[in-house]
Amino acid sequence: MKKLLALSLALAVTASLAACGGKQEEAPAPAPAETQEVVPQEDAEEPASSEGSVYTVGICQLAPHVALDAATEGFMDALKEELGDQVEFDLQNASGDTPTCATIINQFVSDGVDLILANATPALQAAQAATDTIPVLGTSVTEYGVALEIADFNGTVGGNISGTSDLAPLDQQAQMIKDLFPDAKNVGLIYCSAEANSQYQVDTVQSFLEEMGYTCTQYSFADSNDISSVAQKAADESDVLYVPTDNTAANNAEVIKNICVPAGIPVIAGEEGICAGCGVATLSISYYDLGVATGKMAAKILKGEADISEMPIEYAPQFTKKYNAEICEALSIEIPSDYVAIEAPAE
Repeated sequence: MKKLLALSLALAVTASLAACGGKQEEAPAPAPAETQEVVPQEDAEEPASSEGSVYTVGICQLAPHVALDAATEGFMDALKEELGDQVEFDLQNASGDTPTCATIINQFVSDGVDLILANATPALQAAQAATDTIPVLGTSVTEYGVALEIADFNGTVGGNISGTSDLAPLDQQAQMIKDLFPDAKNVGLIYCSAEANSQYQVDTVQSFLEEMGYTCTQYSFADSNDISSVAQKAADESDVLYVPTDNTAANNAEVIKNICVPAGIPVIAGEEGICAGCGVATLSISYYDLGVATGKMAAKILKGEADISEMPIEYAPQFTKKYNAEICEALSIEIPSDYVAIEAPAE
């Protein structure tokens, strides 16, 4: 009996263990595993959408000047309007020193910014040398083919560079001299020899003026150190002076004014900022609007809506004849009614 009872108990224990094992195999998966199954695997692995991205844009501006300042302001305003809080700016100013542009741009490349704005030709040239991968937009650049040494430039740089040009119709600027000063004989063209686009402008304007019968002489300065002596020589030998869109001249417009106004020599300027400083008239663009156009290009690039390598250079949509009322009055120059007075800067 004892043996039979022991055998019965052993069989009962074995059956109980087997029953427990069966229950473990049939137990449902833990709750966390069921929660994970609700989200498809491919959705979990997708990168964050562009709507949540924050882009860093490096801005290298050659110098503090009214025209360049306006272009930068327009660019930032347009990009903030397009992207809101999705964009942040690293704004750096080279204070007129070309080598500093390279230092600034190289830091942008090292930081891995998403896009670079090169405001003025030296900044664009520094960006071209520093990167061929980060998108680069130029602005306040007169002629991209000249600035980047592109033979047979067709309007599209290609690669990682595009932008906007501040080139005004040079034939119309030459005609402005003819309209305002038909009795003048000698025209002096003052420019910085270190700026390739300045050389391009004076060469082009000179060819138009010579066709009109003027005698033209070019007066170049290497930097701000010799602009005073060059301007004095040009004023002594000319009836009218022409100053192209030139960053060094823009930063030293007061120097030119202090020489030319006492000498009674009028200056036709390539852009409004220089005209406001030392000129009597200009055919100019809105640099703020130019910056806005550049900002809209940047937004398309950052949002993946455009390929920068296929984006042609954009130009100002309109040009305005403007005059400097103060200097015109000082030189007793009458300006036609279709010219607009340059507004004095707000104090």
